[in-house]
Amino acid sequence: MGRIVIAAYKPKEGKAEELKKLAKTHVPRLKQQGLVTDREVVMMETADGTIVEVFEWLSDEAIEKAHTNPAVLEMWTEYAEVCDYVPLNTLSETSMMFAGFSPLD
Repeated sequence: MGRIVIAAYKPKEGKAEELKKLAKTHVPRLKQQGLVTDREVVMMETADGTIVEVFEWLSDEAIEKAHTNPAVLEMWTEYAEVCDYVPLNTLSETSMMFAGFSPLD
């Protein structure tokens, strides 16, 4: 059974454009490794430039496999260079009844 997750990536100073480019490759790269489903990805941006992504892992086992997959570990290193992972509750938009974000194309 799949596992839908919501991830938030806050760009490091001066790295917003690099993060946006990298984020567009995230799920396709996971897909190449057989770790995610075909469910459409939703990507959006907060007022402060944090990228929020909703996607579906294939299973809990796929999530575990990602943590030892060399291609995924390399990608996560690329992410570490351009952003920090942040909890959703730190995004100002989440304090609203209906959190609104800008679509990221």
